[in-house]
Amino acid sequence: MQWTIHGERTLHDTPWVRLRCLDVEQPDGARVDYHVVRLRDLAVAVTVDARQRVLMMWRHRFVTDTWGWELPMGLVEDGERPEDAAARELEEETGWRPGSVRELVYAQPAGGITDSQHFVYRVNDAVLIGEPTERNESDRLEWIPLADIPGMISRREIVSSATLVGVMALLLDLGTWATLLGD
Repeated sequence: MQWTIHGERTLHDTPWVRLRCLDVEQPDGARVDYHVVRLRDLAVAVTVDARQRVLMMWRHRFVTDTWGWELPMGLVEDGERPEDAAARELEEETGWRPGSVRELVYAQPAGGITDSQHFVYRVNDAVLIGEPTERNESDRLEWIPLADIPGMISRREIVSSATLVGVMALLLDLGTWATLLGD
């Protein structure tokens, strides 16, 4: 069943978030106002080293007043390719520069309420070039063994949806499973 959009009007508009009211026709023919949050796209870097560890940041999220492990990530700038944004964010937030970036998974975190797209990339060959230049992201970086990730999820040490999607996709990646299982 497909809904039809007849119009859209702005309720709130900032560089970070745009709240819109859509005039939609539902499949049963009813016309209703439907509120949508329009967000910029997000790029995520899942960086894995030769010892099968993933680079993560220990962060405080003031909106929820919680701490947790997250992957480097950030908004895709206007005109920027998502893979370039993932590389930029990795370098700014961690001081590690990727050699190659390949798509790992694509996700829409809440397609019923927002149009945000999450582009998640795998990096296998990052090189440390210095300290992070973005000082407000994290005060602690660690290489986490992939085998520890499921337990961290169970203990709610990883709760960011973009990070969950990234690490779960990494664990499902054929090469990662073979390495973890010793094949």
